[in-house]
Amino acid sequence: MCDTLCVLGDKGTLFAKNSDRPISEAQVVEVHDRRAAGGRLHTQYLEMPDSGAAATVLSRPAWLWGAEHGINEHGVAIGNEMVNTVDDPRLAPPALLGMDLVRLGLERATTADDALDVMTGLLERHGQGGVGDAVNDVAYWSSFLIADRASAWVLETSGKSWAARPVERGDAISNRLTLRRDWTRASPDVVPGTDLDSWRDRATPTGFADGRLAASRAFVQRRLDTPASGGTSAAARAVVAHLRDHGTGPWGAPGSPGPVVPAPTEISADGTGVTVCMHIRDFEATTSSMVADLAVDAVSGVPCRAWVALGNPCASVFVPVVAPSPLTPRGSVPAALADEVWAHRFAALSRAAESDVASLESVRGVLDPVETELWDEADALVPLGAGPARWQSFASEAERRVRGALDTLSGAGIGVMA
Repeated sequence: MCDTLCVLGDKGTLFAKNSDRPISEAQVVEVHDRRAAGGRLHTQYLEMPDSGAAATVLSRPAWLWGAEHGINEHGVAIGNEMVNTVDDPRLAPPALLGMDLVRLGLERATTADDALDVMTGLLERHGQGGVGDAVNDVAYWSSFLIADRASAWVLETSGKSWAARPVERGDAISNRLTLRRDWTRASPDVVPGTDLDSWRDRATPTGFADGRLAASRAFVQRRLDTPASGGTSAAARAVVAHLRDHGTGPWGAPGSPGPVVPAPTEISADGTGVTVCMHIRDFEATTSSMVADLAVDAVSGVPCRAWVALGNPCASVFVPVVAPSPLTPRGSVPAALADEVWAHRFAALSRAAESDVASLESVRGVLDPVETELWDEADALVPLGAGPARWQSFASEAERRVRGALDTLSGAGIGVMA
């Protein structure tokens, strides 16, 4: 389960996602260099010709080839969601996973329109199928939010069938179908005028997604209704606070954390009570998050900025990074974010933070100063036009400070790995 949103503006697009996965599964954040065309490409279950790849920053479950979300050197960002439809994914043979389509879209597209064409073309050619959750042996279909600096698409699928509509100013998706008759493009088998709600599996409650979707759409609307102030970083800080929502609204923005809001302890049988910052104890939680600034001025070669976190947002640090670009060919991402050990360390913090509000307050008491300092220092680098060496130095320093914070908490007996 996941939550994804975007807000379009004159200066660019803000994109964000919480990736919710089994609590025992490690997710990693990696930089992938450009790849020349040629040879064969191996996705999770398929082999196909390799048409090459743009440089990317990807967040992926460590056992999967595909990605939950990411950003490429052209300023395209994509995230996916599990959705339930009347078609049974367990009957489909192994093919492309939704995560494969995320990665392939980022590798092969220069705009959101391109990514939509790439992903739907691959879907029609190869289909979807295969287990995407190995812990629980679950296969599923996906919906997607695809964004670039000036535009975005919502894409919803069921097997090889798909429909999509452009985003006007901003939108959010969660673990349910959201399109009705408002789609503008679709696969050839979709009859004009089809209400996509007819694809929805009525036997699957949507309460586990409805509350989160409403919260994200309300947040997007507030951003659209409120004149921007403080620049892109201020907007990104507000998005982080939303990704930490435990059901009472945004909290914990970098630089102005405010009161700590405890994680919810009770969830109804139909899934209501599941929050944007997900804590379904002993089953599923948010394991990775990203906020991306797809800035219009990045077209000139200035790298797109992003902020990435492992584990639950409430018990993690959103580390500032830059995407690969002509000015920063490998981007700037701390190497430790690609280490599964870090994923497990943040997961241990998440579990500790669920125990009581005092534990969460202790966690934030150590992490908040580190997060605020890193955000402020990264903000200061942008107007200086820092080059790749300076950004790489920043990434190394960010890794050192976050590691130190994790060690401090472990030394205090908080978030100690089993």
